[in-house]
Amino acid sequence: MNTCTKRIREIASALLEKKEVEKVIGFATGTIPMASNPIVVTSKQDVEKLVFNSTCGLNLANYIRNHKGKIAVIAKGCDARNIVTHVIENQADREKLHIIGVPCSGMIDKNKVASLFKDDIVEFIEDGDTATIKSATKEETINKKDYLRHNCSLCTHKNPVIYDDLACDEGEEQSLEIPYPDVDAIQSLDANAKWQHFQELTKNCIRCYSCRNARPLCYCPTCFVDEAGPQWVGKGQDETDVNTFHFLRAFHCAGRCTDCGACVEACPMDINVRDFTRKLNKDSFELFGWEAGLDTTRRPPLDSYSPDDPNDFIK
Repeated sequence: MNTCTKRIREIASALLEKKEVEKVIGFATGTIPMASNPIVVTSKQDVEKLVFNSTCGLNLANYIRNHKGKIAVIAKGCDARNIVTHVIENQADREKLHIIGVPCSGMIDKNKVASLFKDDIVEFIEDGDTATIKSATKEETINKKDYLRHNCSLCTHKNPVIYDDLACDEGEEQSLEIPYPDVDAIQSLDANAKWQHFQELTKNCIRCYSCRNARPLCYCPTCFVDEAGPQWVGKGQDETDVNTFHFLRAFHCAGRCTDCGACVEACPMDINVRDFTRKLNKDSFELFGWEAGLDTTRRPPLDSYSPDDPNDFIK
């Protein structure tokens, strides 16, 4: 057991024993290798189910709304930033949250790891900076930093910005000379090549909405794709409707997305939908000096107005 998991269990146990919270929302080991799943722990006896490792890629901020009593939640860097957004947008009451912050060294890209094997992985064991993976025919030991998800490799906010308890010591944040290399690469393309890129990106989309459902920013009472009167977008696989869904989904995230990667993690078709939101993250930073979830006193750029806002787009 890693020290972070041990400390999480100690904090959760104390909170439940003292009845300071009604439940603890965290991660449990999944039923297959390299998998973890959200879990709600309500008794001290179940605290041993809580874990934290490099497979805990989902964003638990998705589960903090609509609780009557006080709850505790495990929050890595991106989760904590989404919790800040929830508080700002009145989706969560800070006084009813006990945040157990977890400095994060990054999540494993499961597809990269799986590409090392021709058969199914049967065991995944972490040991500090390395992990040993086994299939029926092969065993590999890897350095985890070489197999991180793309969003984790570019993360500059690994430590939670808001917490009540910290499960382990904060790590050193990385500083990137080029923070948006993926966006820059797309921007360097001509108009036709850009359009072709996004056509290729969405061509396999089956409109399952897993990306929307996994994303902690989606809490509209009725999503625009489900609205029937008026109907904003068709329900089928028409190319225009598919693209409309992805473009509008991205703009709903503008200035709010923490690049947690939950949308990509959830997509069954392995679509890198971050290509949409990353551009808007870059624009928010360059135009407004804004990164989501870092300040509990300010609202996102599209949710506020200042006479000093950039307005070169107005002709």
